[in-house]
Amino acid sequence: MADRPRHRQPQGGQQPGGRVPGRPRTGSRVAAVQALFQAEQAQSSPETVIDEFVHHRLGELSGQGGFEDGRVADVHVPLFAQIVRAATGQQDTLDPILSAALTEDWPLARLDPVLRALLRAGAAELWMPDGPPAKVVINEYMDVAHGFFDGEEPRMANGVLDRVARQLRPAEFADAG
Repeated sequence: MADRPRHRQPQGGQQPGGRVPGRPRTGSRVAAVQALFQAEQAQSSPETVIDEFVHHRLGELSGQGGFEDGRVADVHVPLFAQIVRAATGQQDTLDPILSAALTEDWPLARLDPVLRALLRAGAAELWMPDGPPAKVVINEYMDVAHGFFDGEEPRMANGVLDRVARQLRPAEFADAG
């Protein structure tokens, strides 16, 4: 993986502007990654970023078709907010878990900030006791990663989130060999 990944607007089954037809939960995850990235870069509180996204970045604008740059048109807002709050509220717990799942030559601080936000969002969902099955979470964030990255980052995210899931939800992997 190169030090300077190639970013792109989320795509992977998405239409321009982050629209994921019929997949508002995936849209929530895309928006959560964007919000976590923004919160880290601007050093904003999670509530400030959630509010900004809800009022200015989520949903379609009338007459625009939802394809504006940076908008995520189809989002399940409660899930979006839950992921952002969990990722930021549990960051002191989740970051060491993520760090342990990474290799020594790629510490969390060295990762591209979008990839770091994606891993934090995925780990936050895996942390939620009422969340979807771990394999669903991992697959969803793989889709999201493919929307943001062209290189090896999606594969790295898959491996890291798999290790995190096995630690946080070992019962879901008990039967797997």
